[in-house]
Amino acid sequence: MRAVIQRVANAGVTIGGSAKGNIKKGVLVLLGIEDADTDEDIRWLSQKIVQLRIFNDNAGVMNLSLKDVDGEILLVSQFTLHASTKKGNRPSYIKASKPDVAIPVYEKMIAHLEKDLGKPIATGEFGADMKVQLLNDGPVTIIIDTKTKE
Repeated sequence: MRAVIQRVANAGVTIGGSAKGNIKKGVLVLLGIEDADTDEDIRWLSQKIVQLRIFNDNAGVMNLSLKDVDGEILLVSQFTLHASTKKGNRPSYIKASKPDVAIPVYEKMIAHLEKDLGKPIATGEFGADMKVQLLNDGPVTIIIDTKTKE
């Protein structure tokens, strides 16, 4: 599982011109799922996202987590995070899970994030053509891969 986590002042996703999910201060998480992902990957990544200390404290030091700042999460599935660009110029997405595998993992991730954060999160729609907008705060962008635990 790969995640790109962006600290945002606000973010939103629209599908077909209609708003699907919007957040204010928090994180936009772009999530790529592969067949090798397990429940342990989901649990580990969910806790890591909620506990990441990437928000400024009163001294201006990134020392606070989402829970500390009552932040929000917008989770958007993104199979292109598993793109392989080894050969040629057209990326291969062979490592990205197909919907029959990825959708249940995505739904479990939503449930874990809501449990760990202690409130509902905003989401995109799996497989939809989405327009994502964000105001990156910092900018702060972190990439995490559950296979390497970094």
